[in-house]
Amino acid sequence: MTASDPPITIPQSDPRAAYFARRAEIDAAIARVLEGGAYILGTDVEGFEKRFADFIGVAHAIGVASGTDAIELALRACGIGAGDLVFTVSHTAVATVAAIERAGATPVLIDVEPGTYTMAPRELLRALERPPPGRPASVLPVHIYGQPAELSGLAEIARAHGLRLIEDCAQSHGAVYRDKPAGSFGDVGCFSFYPTKNLGALGDGGMVVTSDPALATALRELREYGWRERFISARSGINSRLDAIQAAVLGVKLGFLAADNACRQAIAARYDAGLSGLPVVLPVRRPDATHVFHQYVIRVADRDALRAHLRAAGIGTGIHYPLPVHQQPAYRVRLGCGPSGLDVTERAAPQILSLPMYPQLSAEAADWVVAEIRAFLGRQEGLSAIFNTDE
Repeated sequence: MTASDPPITIPQSDPRAAYFARRAEIDAAIARVLEGGAYILGTDVEGFEKRFADFIGVAHAIGVASGTDAIELALRACGIGAGDLVFTVSHTAVATVAAIERAGATPVLIDVEPGTYTMAPRELLRALERPPPGRPASVLPVHIYGQPAELSGLAEIARAHGLRLIEDCAQSHGAVYRDKPAGSFGDVGCFSFYPTKNLGALGDGGMVVTSDPALATALRELREYGWRERFISARSGINSRLDAIQAAVLGVKLGFLAADNACRQAIAARYDAGLSGLPVVLPVRRPDATHVFHQYVIRVADRDALRAHLRAAGIGTGIHYPLPVHQQPAYRVRLGCGPSGLDVTERAAPQILSLPMYPQLSAEAADWVVAEIRAFLGRQEGLSAIFNTDE
């Protein structure tokens, strides 16, 4: 960004637009909580937990302070900690790996499928045939960008090796895999309610879902100091509670989630049509899953130049994520990976670009994004359309 750049006219995401779209209902919900005087846990949180559990199709939902906490607490509830191996991906928000380490476990990074950027089952199988030192304990796939990982294959491998399947659903609220909502397939599902998510709060928040009553009990204790009765810790827990105001806001937004996801899917279809035939790789959809497009991510050879062009036109973009976790300074010398390495992950990182995506994005704005991409690529006669897409 330079001083001469115009202001962003089309942001990459816009949580404020989501608030304005439901302002009256959200303001009324917040006022009701403020007037009621119960601000931590309580009936508003319990009510939202019940509705969210019904939405996911599980028996229990436990509200926590963030999606990162949701993963940490899920692992701890499953008895996973020091000496245990958790198999996940490097193409994710660093929160996934941070939560594993906070639980005391060791992340083992598995390469992704080239089209979906989700964990490749065959690479997981190879890693389990030659695991690093430690006890394999859990598979933790990330449903990246709004599309579930290949859960059937991953679940089969997890069962065969006696591993817990814990789903990172931070980007997949409302996504479906083989007629089952994301989060209901594994032992535990973990959600984030960060403001830009498909179901976003006005601050941090998270949820852990499960149909296992023993895990649900452990999770409720772990999120509040390990209490079974107030001030008496039956186990070592933390402070990770969903507050009542966020629960009330989320309760309003949950009623509109299906419609908002449909808007995202319509925007994605508009991008698909407008960008067809260009030297870009468009998002791949699984035939047995529903993609809810938390992000619409393309892959293009000259990514940074295209991003600068769009920025100059007042169009915001994102890079999710600029460096795989294993290449980041805090992790690059100490994280293990599967025996095949992370070649697909590393080749994708410098080419991925997230286009504007939020339910309130207008058709005209989406068309403007398409027009600017077409204008840029039309001027790049020397740009190779045959860059490596790993397919």
